[in-house]
Amino acid sequence: MTDRENALLAAVPNQLFIGGAWVDATGGTTFAVHDPATGQVVREVADATPDDGIRALDSAVAAQESWAATAPRARSEILRRAWELVQERAEDLALLMTVEMGKPLVEARGEVAYGGEFLRWFSEEAVRVHGRYGSNPEGTGQMIVSQHPVGPSYFITPWNFPFAMATRKIAPALAAGCTTVLKPAEATPLTSLFFAQLLAEAGLPAGVVNVVTTTSASRISAPLIADPRLRKLSFTGSTGVGRKLIAQAADTVLRVSMELGGNAPFVIFDDADLDKAVEGALAAKFRNIGQACTAANRFIVHERIAEEFAERITARVAAMRIGRGTEEGVTIGPLIDDDAVAKAAELVADAAARGAVVRTGGTRIDRPGSFYEPTVLTGVATGSAILREEIFGPVLAITTFTTEDEAVRLANDTEYGLVSYVYTRDLARGHRMIDRLETGMMGLNVGVVSNAAAPFGGVKQSGVGREGGFEGIHEYLATKYTLIPND
Repeated sequence: MTDRENALLAAVPNQLFIGGAWVDATGGTTFAVHDPATGQVVREVADATPDDGIRALDSAVAAQESWAATAPRARSEILRRAWELVQERAEDLALLMTVEMGKPLVEARGEVAYGGEFLRWFSEEAVRVHGRYGSNPEGTGQMIVSQHPVGPSYFITPWNFPFAMATRKIAPALAAGCTTVLKPAEATPLTSLFFAQLLAEAGLPAGVVNVVTTTSASRISAPLIADPRLRKLSFTGSTGVGRKLIAQAADTVLRVSMELGGNAPFVIFDDADLDKAVEGALAAKFRNIGQACTAANRFIVHERIAEEFAERITARVAAMRIGRGTEEGVTIGPLIDDDAVAKAAELVADAAARGAVVRTGGTRIDRPGSFYEPTVLTGVATGSAILREEIFGPVLAITTFTTEDEAVRLANDTEYGLVSYVYTRDLARGHRMIDRLETGMMGLNVGVVSNAAAPFGGVKQSGVGREGGFEGIHEYLATKYTLIPND
């Protein structure tokens, strides 16, 4: 660890943020946060109990009425100030994410820019919540349709994008007038604690955002979800956990947003610009070390160009520099933990046993930390686990197709439907793929689709609801209809 890293880590709060104050967990318990590039402990943070979670909800409930009554312009200005503080502290945020999550520093800077845009976008949307007014069809009265804050909201965020996943939920909630409780991932709590500090500096009133860090997500979440005062649950993570949370939320008919797993197809037709397809593939697969729900999981390449694509992509992947994300020129950092390495190795071994060829990579790197070589597989057979399961690692698996109908069938052959990528020069074909691929998002001749101004979310078992865009704030608004008779 460098002196700068040590100083930054020491400055990050390590307590719970409840009611605008930094407080210890009940009993004073803590847990360790590790650097996945070295395995070393970098900080101890408070380990919240279920009682602490209820304390956080108490604070959110107490602040709800006044925050909902706060003028939209005032809410907007706080979010704008938070965005400005993020710009001022961008290097600190980026370094903090690299230390606790492992992504290369250049990618961490990209996440700060992306995550910050949700603060700026929803600062602008806070003053643009619309309703409507007009006569009913019978002419006997006036109809008013208005939008109101849903109320106290509970957010569960993942470790892979610790800043952007927090801002993507918190910003629209605050813009809509909702108070919140945030439970960040156990592996990456420091970024959320640092962000809470920035929100306080931006002038956010006490209790509007509360942060509880814990090693027991289920013990914290269950009583909060069962509490009738909670009005909204938003979760980003695996489909398996999402199903359980939806089931728990059913008891109180709790409104939910779920951004769940993905199994993104990356379809390359034989008329594609192969130079652009290679660049897009590198971005779609290896961004965040492959640890993204939007990561391309299955490369479905036309048989006429499959070998050329494989040769080009293999050369680029073999040249990737592996190391700690703070090192100059590193493009592949560690996976989040040893379990993630074991899963990648298992999927590669299964594919190889079924006849796939390992063109480059395919092994764990013998060094401290949880590193796995960036890998390219060709000839991946139908039935291979790597085509069904979300890889969440730097492994690019190639299979082939002959006809457009076959490409569509292969792409849609999954219970997931988050995002798809298509490369073709044929505009008509591109439009057909928009209609035919069963995903909530699609990149046409581009390998990265996420944008704060666009609705993010999937279909099928990739989730419900949307984050970002004009649609994002409506997840935190309830529609009310009022009739006023003419006499």
